[in-house]
Amino acid sequence: MKSVQANCPEIDALTRHVRSFATMLTERQGEHLPDWLDVVRQDNLPSLHSLAAGIERDLAAVTAGLTLPWSSGAVEGHVNRIKMLKRQMFGRAGFALLRKRVLLA
Repeated sequence: MKSVQANCPEIDALTRHVRSFATMLTERQGEHLPDWLDVVRQDNLPSLHSLAAGIERDLAAVTAGLTLPWSSGAVEGHVNRIKMLKRQMFGRAGFALLRKRVLLA
């Protein structure tokens, strides 16, 4: 990996940006997001420019997500579980059986 990074400055820059974003994510450092976006815009990495533009469209929400300790992970897990049960039951018995599976699973 080191030799690839040494021979390709774009991959080196991409690696740095992804690692710094991962640090912001894991250490809840959302206040650094505007600086990160500025640094990303300075490099010639179109895929990251697209990501940065998407983040900027809802900067307040992304900053809150990177900063605040609350998570909707548990709710999302339940939603995914219910969707999986619904897919398993598609074309089979009616709503009554689906309801029982959701409540008992």
